[in-house]
Amino acid sequence: MGSVWTWGAIDTATKLIPSWLVGLRDGEHARAFVCDLAERLAGRVQITTDGLKAYVEAMEAGFGGEVDYAILHKVYGNAMQDESRYSPPDCVGCQKQVVSGEPNPASVSTSYIERQNLTIRRRNRRFTRLTNAFSKKLENLEHSIALHFFAYNFITRHQTIRMPPALKAGVTDHGWSYEELVELIDRAASDRQ
Repeated sequence: MGSVWTWGAIDTATKLIPSWLVGLRDGEHARAFVCDLAERLAGRVQITTDGLKAYVEAMEAGFGGEVDYAILHKVYGNAMQDESRYSPPDCVGCQKQVVSGEPNPASVSTSYIERQNLTIRRRNRRFTRLTNAFSKKLENLEHSIALHFFAYNFITRHQTIRMPPALKAGVTDHGWSYEELVELIDRAASDRQ
């Protein structure tokens, strides 16, 4: 398959990950991701994306202009010659661009989702660079990501909100346990048989 991306969205207030997608970094997957996200949200929201051009058309397809949407372009300096080839150049600035609606300039940020990307890399060995723990099948990676986000949303107590994000968002009435997750998986497996 080659390079595969994990698309993700995060609610800054509750830290809930309402939608994610494992796929290519192209217009088709951008559209599928944003349309899925739009179906999961109620009311008008503010969204910030990175500079991937495919997001602009995807936002229109998913939200039809009923979104406060901005793009955050990061400006990078020159890469150091003696740096490891995996070290990115330093970020020397950011440019904010309003695309639709009236996004609050103070809230135009990708920091929360970037932090979530670090959380995935730290908690899931499949995302460690230069490892042999990568997924050999796309389906295995998708299952691994789904388990990660379920545990993050429903089980893991987030430090800043002192509860799982799904509980804070009102998606569930209690913090789940890993035992409940295993029971849910067992029930789903028996229903498929």
